[in-house]
Amino acid sequence: MARARLQDVAEVAGVSMKTVSNVVRGYVHVSPSTRAKVQRAIDELAYRPNETGRSLATGRTGLLALAFSDISIPYYSELARCVSTLARDRGYRVLLEQTDGTLEAERAIVSTSEAGLVDGVLFQPSILGSSEIARHRGDVPVVLLGEAQAPLSVDHVMIDNVAAARRVTTHLAGLGATRIAFLGHERSGLSPTSRVRLAGYQEGLEAEGLPVDTGLLIPSGAVSSASAAEAVTAALAEGLRFDGLVCRDDLAAIGALRALADAGIRVPEDVVVTGWDDVAMASFTQPGLTTVRPDLAALAGRALDMLEERIAGFDELGRHALVDFEVVYRGSAPALPTED
Repeated sequence: MARARLQDVAEVAGVSMKTVSNVVRGYVHVSPSTRAKVQRAIDELAYRPNETGRSLATGRTGLLALAFSDISIPYYSELARCVSTLARDRGYRVLLEQTDGTLEAERAIVSTSEAGLVDGVLFQPSILGSSEIARHRGDVPVVLLGEAQAPLSVDHVMIDNVAAARRVTTHLAGLGATRIAFLGHERSGLSPTSRVRLAGYQEGLEAEGLPVDTGLLIPSGAVSSASAAEAVTAALAEGLRFDGLVCRDDLAAIGALRALADAGIRVPEDVVVTGWDDVAMASFTQPGLTTVRPDLAALAGRALDMLEERIAGFDELGRHALVDFEVVYRGSAPALPTED
């Protein structure tokens, strides 16, 4: 059976092809009775719009890009799932772009290289600074996610990382920890994520009257549990002692739990530990991982709102939005009575 055409729908409904097109595109100035008549014809003929033709007519592809450094990092995988689900509800499909954290790839994301392929881009940069983003930004609408600074002209959605890091640090102090270490930042060239989480960690220490000791900073060679475990094992072998550990991300925390267990150090009896992101595996560690949980649905939804407004023509200064987070308390750093 031949596929129904726009003309076929118009003939069955007794209206012009232009009217059918207006109904298909959701044009508001169509009377309810005419819209209902056209919809009945669409249903009867099982008509499906020609997406290629619609793209040519509107200049839009119905595709969005989501770009970040490494899809193997669980947080990004969960973010991608959330964005894809919410975007599908809005009529978009999402293409994933992995930059591997390279400057060249990140520049390409914000440049005109994506022009004509997607309607807009959600992008979490790892190393590209705000001035570079402003310099290389092309015509495709972009909304930034995460901790990197954004140019004044670009929309940006994130959680308050400093406040979250301060909260978990003071929580560990409240559990009695007095030598609180930080695990998982880069050995050199700190990422925006590490910078803001270290800042919150320092604020937490100062708020609790604890010394800020650079000897308690444990860098990791990569964003992975294996690298974090190696870093903790090496630090312990060199004589470093701590009774609290704020981890940059859940992967670092999972590696730390393994290294501490191998060293015969009990969690939470000897060391209390927190992670960050509340990835799916965080509730399956032994003990379960206390961690910062960003409101991913709110983050993705607000970013998509902004992106759709940019696609529709909004052309004012960038909007910078904060979404909520919470600390999920599990066995690695149990809740205090006031936090239950």
